[in-house]
Amino acid sequence: MKLSPWLLALGATLLVQSAASFMNQCLPVAAPLLTASTGLAPERIGNLSSLTSFGTVLFLLFGSAVLARLGPVRTLQCGAAISAVALVLAASGWWPMLVVSALMLGVGYGPTPPAGSRILAATAPPRHRTLIFSIKQAGAPAGGALAGLVVAPVAVAFGWPSALLLAIVAGAISALSISPLRRMMDAERDDRRSIHPRALFRRQNLLAPVVALRGSRLLVTITILSISFSMVQGTLFSFSVTYLTQRGMALEQAGFIYACMQGAGVFARVLLGWLADRTGQPSANLTAQAYVAGVLVIVYGLMPADASLAFTVAISTAVGFFGASWNGIYMAEVARLSPPDRVADATSGSTMFTFLGYVAGPSLFALAVPVFGWSVPFVAVGVQIIAMGVLQTVILIRLGRDRSAVS
Repeated sequence: MKLSPWLLALGATLLVQSAASFMNQCLPVAAPLLTASTGLAPERIGNLSSLTSFGTVLFLLFGSAVLARLGPVRTLQCGAAISAVALVLAASGWWPMLVVSALMLGVGYGPTPPAGSRILAATAPPRHRTLIFSIKQAGAPAGGALAGLVVAPVAVAFGWPSALLLAIVAGAISALSISPLRRMMDAERDDRRSIHPRALFRRQNLLAPVVALRGSRLLVTITILSISFSMVQGTLFSFSVTYLTQRGMALEQAGFIYACMQGAGVFARVLLGWLADRTGQPSANLTAQAYVAGVLVIVYGLMPADASLAFTVAISTAVGFFGASWNGIYMAEVARLSPPDRVADATSGSTMFTFLGYVAGPSLFALAVPVFGWSVPFVAVGVQIIAMGVLQTVILIRLGRDRSAVS
């Protein structure tokens, strides 16, 4: 039986998204052992996470020409290869190589948002667009959950460098698996597009992702809210395992709870994506989600030291459900609000700004922990997304009034 093109596209992008996330989340999950072996303070994993996000920003800034020249499938394969090399460097355990590795991991992850959006935007049925994008984005927490379940016990049993090798194998398998789809999905690539350094650094190429955002006010506002969400998700995913082990929890238990947090995001991305399609108001749904996520992050940060395992699992699952499930709705909105021929550029531009939240959040958090401890920074993260929810509510109300006035 021949599968529909959109099913093949969804399968390919979901697989690569999961593998890329698994590779990306290895360092935060192995963080307690990694920082201890290199003599670093535990919170310094936030700086490595910020470097990874900055690497993604670099690709999103310079990678439009690469994506146009190679096509989305080949670009995804190149990203997986870069991430694999990064993990080989990280396995050396030498601190300077960890810095280089973190940056390369981000560059390797960079193709997944624009390439995945380009593939799905061209194939997804419009009435199910948000759900399909959400299923694809569910690959991110799925890969993270797998990292929590697999990397932590392997790191304890065989050492954290051995755990990184598993991620390299996962990346290689995903890259090879999508090769047969290249002829169909890379058909529109531009062989004449130059990827010479002079072309990549050309002003027009650098500004293309930013210029693509100017077509819609709602596109700008949804990007602002996504920055706030990325600060929440970035801090949760970067520090949760370290936060829990600092409270006296064993790494295997912390890894399991981290997997629950990520796993809740898998289920929530699909459910909330379906709900956004049903209500027909994705931006409003995302705004309401911001309020709930903010409250839960505050509760997570204020957990008493003697909190039971059951309570810790419950609040971690809840915060993962609402704090790590916004991505698919956001990506679908960016694709919907963008002109068909500018989806990749608009996704690159919006995601580039979003990843600045992933850069800033963990770095600021790492600076705050030695001064305020762990609770205050988590509370601050929760408060900022509630504030952004209020701002987005005001903007949506004003846009609604403007539409009513025009009609």
